[in-house]
Amino acid sequence: MYFLQANPPGISLVLFLGTLGMLALTIGLILFIIFHQRKVIRYQLRLQSMEQEQQKILLNASIRLQEEERQRLAADLHDDAGPLLATARLYLNENLVNQDKATQLQSIFQARQILDDTIQLIRNISHSLMPPTLKNFGLESATNDLFQKISGSGTINASSRFHDYRERLKPEIELIVFRVIQELINNILKHSNSSFIHLTQNMHDGMFILRIHHDGRGIVQADFEKLNKSNIGLGLKNINSRLRVAQGKIFFEKDPSQTYYKVTMEIPKDDVNESLTHNS
Repeated sequence: MYFLQANPPGISLVLFLGTLGMLALTIGLILFIIFHQRKVIRYQLRLQSMEQEQQKILLNASIRLQEEERQRLAADLHDDAGPLLATARLYLNENLVNQDKATQLQSIFQARQILDDTIQLIRNISHSLMPPTLKNFGLESATNDLFQKISGSGTINASSRFHDYRERLKPEIELIVFRVIQELINNILKHSNSSFIHLTQNMHDGMFILRIHHDGRGIVQADFEKLNKSNIGLGLKNINSRLRVAQGKIFFEKDPSQTYYKVTMEIPKDDVNESLTHNS
């Protein structure tokens, strides 16, 4: 008869240690997964917090922009239109009927001149809110007019070219885009010391694209993102706030040739108003 012999003590110890090692490895792996998931969750929460903070900064910038525009409008009306109307009222007071005809005619003439000045002032304020060229003829005409005025100064070569502007954007979107163009051009004129500015427009992959080139000092996307998160660079925050309303994006970069900077603005084609056509 043959008897089954028990495993030698050495083999049992090896099996025990192997099992213990596998158990420790499994526990370690579980702990690693748990800690990693917690780390991912903390990172996501921090990222969400940063995004919320960024949204708050953009919202505050948008509110400040609107409030500044309201204050400027109120100041123009109060400081300029108010005194003009008050002066016109002085000429048209209740004693006018008791004056001789020559004095009456002179008072009426002066009051009319003042009222004409007030009408022109209000018209200028209205034009600053919605430029008539933009309203009547669209973004291409308003932008070309802006660049022609800049180039006409003789200090910088400015040009613009629209390639795919067969359909106008919605009026509110066109105003947003035009204000962004104005802000970008203003920054370039103030800070870049460029010798030329060139704007082009195209359609690509369902996007309305505007691109500005200049050969002066500029910023890249990292600088733009940093300024947007800081307490300075209000103009750039306003740009970002305006484009978010239009669901647009903006990119700052330096050309690989290192000879000029590019600013690219993208607006979804869905924002094109199909009922408005551009007669070229």
